[in-house]
Amino acid sequence: MRVIAGKARSLRLKTPEGLDTRPTTDRIKETLFNMLMPYLSDAVFVDLFSGSGGIGIEALSRGARHAYFVENQKNALACITDNLNFTRLMEQATIMKQDVLSALGGIHEKEVDVIFMDPPYHQDYEKHVLALLKDMPYMTDNTLIVIEAALDTDFSYLENMGYALTKEKRYKTNKHVFCRKMQKNLRM
Repeated sequence: MRVIAGKARSLRLKTPEGLDTRPTTDRIKETLFNMLMPYLSDAVFVDLFSGSGGIGIEALSRGARHAYFVENQKNALACITDNLNFTRLMEQATIMKQDVLSALGGIHEKEVDVIFMDPPYHQDYEKHVLALLKDMPYMTDNTLIVIEAALDTDFSYLENMGYALTKEKRYKTNKHVFCRKMQKNLRM
């Protein structure tokens, strides 16, 4: 796994040993970041369920101002730290060594531009995260949420939770779902 583009381009990243993480392949990561490029310049990026930190590091390499890495697995945290040091991006990073649901309240930003999550598949973590995110002060109508999920994951509940599905990109084995908070229509 490597950084695809930007100031840390071509640097190889470590990945945690074992089956607890599923690093996003370079091909899928490149497709994802081609779609995210308009949102990255000077952005605050949040990488939930970070694994190796590859997604957040790619965002920093491509122009994000700051990235939060949220992970609670010890071997993954060591990888994130090593990868940030190796790419010389540590000064732009905050590593949160805790459960994602607990960490959401510890992000102290006026606005977060992009939130990416790659939770364990088929365990409904994304639904719990979305329920909590809705009320976070850094969530605006402009905050883009990207969820990596198994192809068969059902997101029909998004509208009922106050989110609008803006895009879905399907691959052979998984998909990326893009959503935002629904804008409130003011009626007089």
